[in-house]
Amino acid sequence: MKPARFDYIRAGTLAEVHAALADGGDDARIIAGGQSLVPMLSMRVARPTLLIDIMHLPELAKIEVKDDALRVGAGVRQAALLAWPELIARQPLFSAALLWVGHAQTRSRGTVCGSIAHADPSAELPLALLALKGAVELSSHRNRRRVAAEDFFTGVMSTTRGDDELIEAVEIPCRTAGHGYAFKEFARRHGDFAIVACAAIARKDGVRLAIGGVADCPAARDFPDTDSSALDDALDRFASDLEARDDLHATADYRRALVRRLGRSTIEEARRCRA
Repeated sequence: MKPARFDYIRAGTLAEVHAALADGGDDARIIAGGQSLVPMLSMRVARPTLLIDIMHLPELAKIEVKDDALRVGAGVRQAALLAWPELIARQPLFSAALLWVGHAQTRSRGTVCGSIAHADPSAELPLALLALKGAVELSSHRNRRRVAAEDFFTGVMSTTRGDDELIEAVEIPCRTAGHGYAFKEFARRHGDFAIVACAAIARKDGVRLAIGGVADCPAARDFPDTDSSALDDALDRFASDLEARDDLHATADYRRALVRRLGRSTIEEARRCRA
């Protein structure tokens, strides 16, 4: 199948992007890496009348460290962030999550912000951003705003981004001394979307666990530093509270069981990595 007809703008400035989004409204889409959008266009799941290409704006292709956070622009490809020499030292959780994203071929085209914008409930990068309490920078012809990850994702491929807004960058908090980080996931094959994915951050006084692939959007919960039996009880409650879904890959009960087992394993690894 071929995409429906659309107009194409190769944006030369950020102001041109904002103007095109304002004019196009709900019928406009940003295209960067295109790893999610192009298949949706081909299947006519998405039928925009205007595509705005942002990949020729150098100001969006930057990785910067600002105020103890990584600022990753909308034009930064996943492979570029993964290859950034400072990533493991600055934020090992995001580095670990990126290794699970698709394959080398798709990471060479897909962008970090594109994955956040797509907001697939099984995707690794929205999960990692939520676990780290990161944020999304949005801009439009009207204003700029910063939205915490926990407020940004609202459902299956649904976010609080307005029709006239561009995800200009994401903010990823840098690692904190004394914290341990771990990421694990279970999928049918490496590179597939996760059936269940877990991201854990272990502190001296407790742990934060984020779960993806189970409900309509990733979810996170903080636990005190408990003993083994108390942790099992806490994971049981977390798994039960998630609005798990059945699909052709797994049942809701199977996903909840994975949350308990994979969640514990991820937490234990994060605790071992504390330094």
